[in-house]
Amino acid sequence: MGFSGAEACMLSPERRKQTRPVYASFAASMAQASKNARSASAAHTAVSQSGGTGAPYGYSTRRAYLELHLAVLLFGFTAILGRLINLDQTPLVFYRMGLTALSLIFFPGVYRRVLAMPARQRWQLAGIGTIVALHWVTFFGSVKASTVSVTLSCFGTTALFSSIIEPLVTRRRFRAEELLIGLLILPGIWLIHRATGQYALGIALGLISAALAATFSSLNKNMVEHHDAQTLTFLELAAGCVFLGMLLPFRSAYGEYASLWPSPMDWLWLLVLALLCTTLAYVLSIRALRPLSAFASNLTINLEPLYGILLAMLIFQEHQVLPGTFYGGAAIVLAAVFVHPVLSRYLKRREAATRSRTLKSENKSAPKAG
Repeated sequence: MGFSGAEACMLSPERRKQTRPVYASFAASMAQASKNARSASAAHTAVSQSGGTGAPYGYSTRRAYLELHLAVLLFGFTAILGRLINLDQTPLVFYRMGLTALSLIFFPGVYRRVLAMPARQRWQLAGIGTIVALHWVTFFGSVKASTVSVTLSCFGTTALFSSIIEPLVTRRRFRAEELLIGLLILPGIWLIHRATGQYALGIALGLISAALAATFSSLNKNMVEHHDAQTLTFLELAAGCVFLGMLLPFRSAYGEYASLWPSPMDWLWLLVLALLCTTLAYVLSIRALRPLSAFASNLTINLEPLYGILLAMLIFQEHQVLPGTFYGGAAIVLAAVFVHPVLSRYLKRREAATRSRTLKSENKSAPKAG
């Protein structure tokens, strides 16, 4: 049986000396228990602040890879649904953003964090949300004006636009490797346009969509430092839905949309688009990114256009109507997209090695004391 602090003070010096190892062991155990409790509390807080999407106990790297690939496959299926849904692109995106925002509001703490956010930041996120809405409208507009494969190939040019837009938005220096990757994409786009000249409008909308994607992604880089991903996404999608909702009555008044109300089958596809291809895919990707390296994550996410093109070949038989020149151009675009994370990783390692050698050289040349 242990001793209380008061009883220990009343012991004789000899008895106190005998019990000292017991107290040392007990103190060490209490210190370790306190450290473990703080670590567990910190982990619980991190998961709570992330909206509950942290990796669960026993979450393996293999499972993370599988879930990230599933998320990317669902993202790639988005363009397929754009062809299956009979609504025009603007009401389609209106329903997608609205249904997704409704599902995100049930994430733990999202609504409370929205209310606690300063009004200025809410307006900033609302502005980014309008850019997201325009990105999706042009994306689905490209799908409907051309093919899924053409749209996703154009979407691969996001890296080209990011190499120019992100440094301007985040005020960092331009990176030579990013500009090089962007230039490598241009021959692919030229081949795509040459092979599918009848889809000039779809190609133009696809390129505009890619530029808008690069813009809101760059703007979000400044916002994610201050807000969790769920709250940020909810506000942007809700604002984009409101923005498109204000446009729909004016567009329909001029007879541009025969019907704004989805058919029963369209409702089914819209639910799949919002809940599976957006909310579920988002949750899976966020959770899978935690145990994976940035290199592995970027390489996997870059598979989205490839998955979408393969699905289009399987479902719509697009390979029978698109010439081989198109797939040559698409291969160039996708190759450049895949080279980007590999080249970035190589350059970062080389830069780190150079810094290490410089530091060692300075240490050797520094005069020793004494």
